[in-house]
Amino acid sequence: MMAWSVILAVVALCLQPILAASSSGCGKAPTLTSPNAYSLTINGKSRQYFVKFPANYNQTHPYKLIFTFHALGGTASQVVAGTGGYLPWYGLPALDTGNTGIYIAPNGLNNGWANPNGDDLALTDAIIKTVEADLCIDQAHRYSTGFSYGAGMSYSIACSRAKDFRAVAVLSGAVLSGCTGGNDPIAYYGQHGVSDNVLPIAGDRTMRDRFVKNNGCTSQSPPEPAAGSGTHIKTQYSGCKSGYPVTWVAFDGDHTPQPKDKGQSTTFAANETWAFFSQFKQE
Repeated sequence: MMAWSVILAVVALCLQPILAASSSGCGKAPTLTSPNAYSLTINGKSRQYFVKFPANYNQTHPYKLIFTFHALGGTASQVVAGTGGYLPWYGLPALDTGNTGIYIAPNGLNNGWANPNGDDLALTDAIIKTVEADLCIDQAHRYSTGFSYGAGMSYSIACSRAKDFRAVAVLSGAVLSGCTGGNDPIAYYGQHGVSDNVLPIAGDRTMRDRFVKNNGCTSQSPPEPAAGSGTHIKTQYSGCKSGYPVTWVAFDGDHTPQPKDKGQSTTFAANETWAFFSQFKQE
């Protein structure tokens, strides 16, 4: 008969990956409150971010951590309130019916994400460290999304923090916040309007193709809707490494965080982003 010490060791070994993914904030009574704004000093600059977590927050349950970055000229307050063209927190908490996520909305310097000297990546790292020391986070399930400049910031995270984040959703972006590294796989959702007059779609195709390659997907030129069609076309790439899908949505429209198909009153962007993020099941 197997000794109890051996059995317990085997059980502990089996549990180790799950326990390792839980942040140090698990089991603690939180000092952060929701929704509320907090400040950090990054390279001598005062930076702000908002935190949102469920009213029935459970300090023993590891939650997803989801960053929502605003566009150029926008603010975190607009993302939180759902003003200035945004849905609240990009519409994701409304779809998160299981209350699986904790949401972060940071403020960019000069209302953008130029990431000078890596300041914005340093802010992201510092927010993660601070929040995960206070709240219970599943460290295998960090996500980032944003529109325009916020998409550029999410792309920068995909390039330099692919080992720290599970997936990104890049909404009508460009390489605006840099791309340090950019050789590791990460689950990647890209979305862009075929008639975008601010950030042309060609740049976002190139960004997408970097992760098509990194993720081992089969290269292709996915179909895109004709201007004036009032539709969007979703392509899910084949051949990708297990756990590293790439999804591309091209829509008939210009530069907007809330693209809508003809005759529809609500955007498909939030639903597609949430569907992409929520496919990754927590253990």
